[in-house]
Amino acid sequence: MKLTISKNELNDAIQQVSKAASARPAIPILGGIKIDVNHMGVTLTASDTDIAIQSYIPVEKDQHVYAQVDKPGSVVLSAKFFVEIVKKLPSDQVVIEVANNFQTNIRSGSTEINMVGLDPEEFPALPSIEQDHVLQLPGELLKAMIRQTVLAASTSEQTPILTGVLWTLKAGELKFVSTDRHRLASRTAKVETNDDFEFNNIVISAKTLVELSKLVPEHDSIVDIVIADNQVLFKLDNVLFLTRILDGTYPDTSKIIPQVYKTELVLETKNVLDAIDRANLMSREEKTNVVRLMTLDDGTIEISSSSTELGRVTEQLEAHQFNGEPLRIAFNSKYMLDVLKVIDSEQLFIGFTGAMSPIIIRPLDHQYNMYVILPYRTTN
Repeated sequence: MKLTISKNELNDAIQQVSKAASARPAIPILGGIKIDVNHMGVTLTASDTDIAIQSYIPVEKDQHVYAQVDKPGSVVLSAKFFVEIVKKLPSDQVVIEVANNFQTNIRSGSTEINMVGLDPEEFPALPSIEQDHVLQLPGELLKAMIRQTVLAASTSEQTPILTGVLWTLKAGELKFVSTDRHRLASRTAKVETNDDFEFNNIVISAKTLVELSKLVPEHDSIVDIVIADNQVLFKLDNVLFLTRILDGTYPDTSKIIPQVYKTELVLETKNVLDAIDRANLMSREEKTNVVRLMTLDDGTIEISSSSTELGRVTEQLEAHQFNGEPLRIAFNSKYMLDVLKVIDSEQLFIGFTGAMSPIIIRPLDHQYNMYVILPYRTTN
């Protein structure tokens, strides 16, 4: 194999696929990037068996020449070293040549590097996926839905299914739900499907979705999503992102969401975010993250936190709207801040059904986001 390629194009593709290379591989090949070269272009692939990412660099596109192929072939190179070395190469062009036993020579400017390559035949083949049903989403929408739901996914491997985000498609509405049993995030979106295509109990690791989100361009991109028996394929321009679906049945979360409230508040999102952020400084020192919210007789809201060593923070906010019973409630300030940072509305609705019942948070100007936080039981 012999290839001359643009350093920038190669570096971009390596950065994309390296996210799927295993950091501590059970077998060395899974810590590598597979390079396949033919006269049409260069395909780079990495996989840790849970996810696989593939990036394609055409030889020529839009009258730009990105690569010159002198001899087709394949090799697998250590991702950890290859990522770092390509980034630091001195010239705009890189020559990669593979000799006997996959010994690989990389030249750029006056720099020459020899790497030990691995046999590409040992690299796991990507599963073939039937592409009968394709769901198309704007990249910007997919990124927003991921950002607004991954925050509530569990980080504990004791319940693997809760480390993922549940995807459901029904009657043209796509819904993401995540929960770690202490909080819940939900996001819906109307989508167009070609036929009566529907699915449920598709659960994808939140960590995987965060990595996917980094690869999705900000603007004017369409992501094709193909769902198979136990795999989901995302197609983004020249990148394929394949991930397995988590095993198990996601719990029914609909029963924990109240439909009527004893107390209702409408607040300025930024004001309540800033106030809880300040109160969080004190609660963080106490390592409890407990912040209290109390309604006052004059219709204002008091937000407070205290520390036995440092003292107390108290702040009062004007409520745009306050209906129902007086309320005193305590909650995890970190959970609340995570929610407030992803709400894309100037005002928010908070509904309470009692001091020990779930807190419901929604943007005021639309219905497609909804968050639930369980309150803390405190001595006072």
